[in-house]
Amino acid sequence: MSCHNSGPAQRKHRHRHRHGQHEPVAQARGGHRQLVLVGNPNVGKSVIFNALTGAYVTVSNYPGTTVEVSHGHLNLDGMVFDVVDTPGMYSLIPITEEERVTRSLLLESRPDVVLHVVDAKNLDRMLPLTIQLIEAGLPLILVVNMLDEAEGMGLELDLVKLEEKLGIPVVGTISTQNQGIAELKETIKNYRPQNPMLLADYTYYDRQIQTAVSDIKSLLTKKYTVSKETIALLLLAEDEEITEKIAQSEPYFADIAEIVAKCRENYGQPLNFILTMQRQAAVNRQLEGVVTERIGEHRHWLDWLNLATINPWTGIPLLLLVIYFGLYKFVGVFGAGTLVDFIEVSVFENFINPWVNNVVEAIIPWPVLQDLFAHEYGIITLGVRYAIAIVLPIVGTFFLAFSIIEDSGYLPRIALLMDRVFKKIGLNGRAVIPMTLGFGCGTMATMVTRTLETKRERLLATILLALAIPCSAQLGVILALLSGSPMALAVWALVVAGVLLLVGYLASKVLPGEQVGFSLEVPPLRLPKLSNVLTKTYTRIQWYFLEVLPLFIVASVIIWIAKLTNLFDLIIQAITPMVNALGLPNEAAFAFLFGFFRRDYGAAGLYDLQQSGALTGNQLLVAAVTLTLFVPCIAQFAMMWKERGWKTALAIAGFIIPFAFGVGFVLNTILNALGVVM
Repeated sequence: MSCHNSGPAQRKHRHRHRHGQHEPVAQARGGHRQLVLVGNPNVGKSVIFNALTGAYVTVSNYPGTTVEVSHGHLNLDGMVFDVVDTPGMYSLIPITEEERVTRSLLLESRPDVVLHVVDAKNLDRMLPLTIQLIEAGLPLILVVNMLDEAEGMGLELDLVKLEEKLGIPVVGTISTQNQGIAELKETIKNYRPQNPMLLADYTYYDRQIQTAVSDIKSLLTKKYTVSKETIALLLLAEDEEITEKIAQSEPYFADIAEIVAKCRENYGQPLNFILTMQRQAAVNRQLEGVVTERIGEHRHWLDWLNLATINPWTGIPLLLLVIYFGLYKFVGVFGAGTLVDFIEVSVFENFINPWVNNVVEAIIPWPVLQDLFAHEYGIITLGVRYAIAIVLPIVGTFFLAFSIIEDSGYLPRIALLMDRVFKKIGLNGRAVIPMTLGFGCGTMATMVTRTLETKRERLLATILLALAIPCSAQLGVILALLSGSPMALAVWALVVAGVLLLVGYLASKVLPGEQVGFSLEVPPLRLPKLSNVLTKTYTRIQWYFLEVLPLFIVASVIIWIAKLTNLFDLIIQAITPMVNALGLPNEAAFAFLFGFFRRDYGAAGLYDLQQSGALTGNQLLVAAVTLTLFVPCIAQFAMMWKERGWKTALAIAGFIIPFAFGVGFVLNTILNALGVVM
């Protein structure tokens, strides 16, 4: 592959750009600098972020949003950069909330260096954003990543020529192998602002647009963190957010609006489309002589697997294999079984809990306060034990499996396969991430719904997660309960899946808002890199302790208060008639109550009833279906409250409780009417 990325000519060319009247940014200002990574999804941006910053990163919500942004530090010979890994974006004209966050960060904070990470295989689709970033006057370095995959496709890239044409530094990398990272760091350290050659006269836009941009610029009186050309172009593209801001701040906005209207009259299509097409034509010209394709290349075996994962006839069986070995065997059997048994029984029940009980009883003389921290429902003996001994092994193994799937490039293929089904329930393939995570931990999955594009989708996904997606802890116990009767297990799966599709379909018709389209960049399959997988797993477990552990502690306090006030007895009395209506004995009410505090506790309660002979096969099936559809655990309910608001969380619970019992009643009635015995 001819990348011309690190030879003498390339180094000499960069030397001409970086030395002159300006000092490098890192030396020109005191304190920390800000370095921002931007780019399309699935271009290896996060891998480069991790290579620059290491594993010690923080994740926080961008102010006023639920979109997460990762932060880290890069130290280059004593010059420290605050590094920000932004959500994926395709254009400076945002569609999703993630794109709005990235654009706000770029346009408002004025970073010292911007790394635009692009996929070497798809430069023609990636460089239009590069042009927009150059137009904005941002201090830009282009990072052409995945050079090995481009070579595997028979592509040869001349990065020296690309750098000459664009007039900005261009660095080639293979981030998964750490290649090019040292040169990238050197480029960052020595970077200085420059005037890109591409923008010498803006002639890649037609005369009418050039005139409109010039006229709008002359009417802009305020100072902006980006170029006035970009403000003018965003106004011509009729970007609502920018138009509103300019209308409020510029005294000559009426004249600007008239220019935009007159320019629009010259075209039969929206101006944003015209600008996009002319920008794309400019990219095509820039790539002449930069990208060449070798003919007659033999296909790599990964290419064949690549096609097999996308084709529904082969992709669905492969997906079932991944679910069986990745979710069921690794997470369900090993994580929820082997690891949980060892940590909960061997570590907590045999050592930690008895020690905590003894210490608390020795320090606190009042039994009421002792119960808050120790004994059956204490903060440490229940809340911390549940979080560390039961949920952590499950979500930890799930995080590991998920990181492997994500790093291999397989996740977008799952999204493509599931897109058609998800559209039937008002979602799209993008929802495969939180819905899949829900089988690991519903609390975590509810938080991840914030990555969906619209409020409608986030609400719909939250409802379905709370209703019909059992977490791995509950799923493991229910599978053990019903495994003795394949027919009962099949009926349970069909009823739960049917409820998921039916409620999703009906809710998609009732909830206001339009269903958004689905577009996704599908990277080629690649072998996961161990360091990337471990870094992602570590970061997510770190998140788990910061975000979820406090919820379990709160749940323990609520249980303590409920016991202290006899609230449990009142709830049991209230739900016992509903339980009896399902054909279940009074004792089953305890299983439903404790299923709210811990999903697997509810299922375990059914197991105890089955072992004692209190439940028939039919009753066990009805109880398992109802409990699966019953309100989620208190930790997931708390996350719903946090993400969607208390009114929405209570409304979801108010719908789910009667609906779950209604489904159980109908199922019991059908089984009795047909004389079915499980």
